[in-house]
Parts: sequence; C-alpha cells; structure tokens
Amino acid sequence: MIAIANTHNNEYGGNATMSTSIYIPDAPIMPRSERVKSAFVETIVGRRGGLRSILTEVEAVAPTNATVLITGETGTGKEVIARAIHELSPRRSRNLIKVNCAAMPAGLLESELFGHERGAFTGAVNSHVGRFALADRGTLFLDEIGDMPLELQPKLLRVLQEREFEAVGSTRTTRVDVRVIAATNRDLRQMVRDGEFREDLYYRLNIFPVSLPPLRERKADIPEFVRYFIEQFATSMDKIIDTIPEDTMRTMVRHSWPGNIRELQNYVARAVILSNDGVFEPAPLEKFEPAPMEIANPTLEDKVRSEILAACQRANWKLGGPRGAAARLGLKRTTLFYKMKRMGIAPPEDHWQD
Repeated sequence: MIAIANTHNNEYGGNATMSTSIYIPDAPIMPRSERVKSAFVETIVGRRGGLRSILTEVEAVAPTNATVLITGETGTGKEVIARAIHELSPRRSRNLIKVNCAAMPAGLLESELFGHERGAFTGAVNSHVGRFALADRGTLFLDEIGDMPLELQPKLLRVLQEREFEAVGSTRTTRVDVRVIAATNRDLRQMVRDGEFREDLYYRLNIFPVSLPPLRERKADIPEFVRYFIEQFATSMDKIIDTIPEDTMRTMVRHSWPGNIRELQNYVARAVILSNDGVFEPAPLEKFEPAPMEIANPTLEDKVRSEILAACQRANWKLGGPRGAAARLGLKRTTLFYKMKRMGIAPPEDHWQD
C-alpha cells in the first residue's frame, strides 16, 4: 500500500476543479530577487522529472521576446508551458490573453483577434476591442494555431512582422507590443506541404520550438500526478483518501494514456468518486486500439482503405467541408460515406466531435 503524505497540501495548494490545468495559481509569491525562476516553476507537477529539460528551455527563452511554438499531443500541458513562459518573462505583470483558434469560424476569429468597429458587419452594434489590443505589452497565447483558417493567416503574419493591424471595419492602424506563444497538436510542416498552412507564417511562429512529450514517455511522473489529482479531488468531494494500493499504482504507470494528462486527471476523478474507507479505488481503464500494422503485400482495396483511414484521421473524422476527409481524397461526401460503410471504417469508439 502507498500512503499519501499530507505534505502535498503545502506544495500544491488550491481547490480542485475539472480544469485540465496542472498550474496551481495559489502558490505563494516569492521575492523578485533571485527567486523569479522558482516562483512559478515550483508549482508545476513533474518539474523534477520528464519536464526538467523542457523547463530549462522555457527558462532560457522566457526573458526574450521570441515567438514560441509549443507542439505536443492533446492533453500534454501546452497551456501550462505557455503560462510558465509568461510568468518567467519581464511581461509577467501584464496580461496573458488566451485564444482558441479552433473554437470559432474565420469571421468571428478575426473580430476576436483584431476587434471591430460599430457597424462593421451585421450584428456589430458596438465596437469591440480585440485580443491583440488587450495583450499589448503582455503575452498572447494562440492555442490550436493549426486550425486557424487559411484566409486569416496573412493578417496574423503581418502583426507578427510589423506589430500593427487594423480592426475589422476600421482604416486606423493600431500598433502593439505583444509577445506571441502558439500551440498545436497538429503537424504544421505536413500542413505546409499540403497547402493548408502558410509556409512563411510557420517559420515566423517556429522561432523557438518547444516539443512536449506524451505521458507514456514520462511514466516516472505518473505517481506524482496521481497523488496530486487524488488530493485535489478528494478535497473538493469532502473525502479522505490516504492509501493507494501498489497494484493500482503499477497499473496506472503501465497504462499508455493516449489522452495524456487530461485522461489521467479524468480517470482519477472517476476513481475518487468510487473510493471509500480512505483507499483509492481504481476505475475501469479504457482500452486503446493501436494503429493497424502495415500489410506486407497490400491489395488495391488495402491501399484504398489505408488512404481513407489516413484522411479521416487527419481531418479528425470530419467527412464534409473544405478541410474534411472527402475533400482531401477528391471524393463526394456521399461516395466516401458509402466506401467507409462497405469497408467497415468507422471512428474509434472514444472519438467525440462537436
């Protein structure tokens, strides 16, 4: 049995939520002299393990104004690293503004980033200050940058190069001093080759790349994450859990966690709900289907099947639309649907798409 020490209260203070963040905002503020570095870094789970080399890079780039591109699978903590860069930079007393580029269509995203004037378009009854203006002298975090519409990318490139822009419906140029951090779980280099992402914008964003490893490559960090999440969720659910069975911990360390830290966090939350008598009760682990093995002598149908699977995966199993799987394959949506049905191709069971 593994006992959970009470000392984690001091290290990880704060209330639990279902947020994917592993940053603890209530950590004590350190004196600026010689402790700026530790003030935020000491609040990051895994800082002494798999993230050690990453945090060394973060500490090197944070004091500069260089644009940073953070890459990694979904759930690996890209936003945490973005906040670490901001908190360790001279801009830490200014705003860190976040924008999810995948959360809205091109028209709304342009207005959200650059603002708009009253009457600029139907429904614009008031003027709106964009995120670039709000982040002036601070940091702008562009999450899911790989999902930014192609038609909006030139305007972003101009802001990065010239530090100026015009709000939608305005002829007045606004100059800003903004440090940009971008993040994506997509392969931007492949998107550039496919004509889905501007090459000049890619190189402008990729001045200082930071690549986050998946949790399956950070197995030594899993026990620390588990203890941290147990304590957070037990507190929020008014439970006391002071013991983790060794077999349970061993099973969690061996699991591949395709959803990374976010999946582990949700798993621990479910398990805490089921736990009683102070013992961490494991919840059922979801099985992850590995990618099919490459066929030595593929038939024509095997090749077609592989192409359809690859296109669907890259389109996040969206069939229609200009960036959907059908468009990538040069097929009608109905034709692709028929082929998928005939070949038994379907999204994975745990796939969810809004």
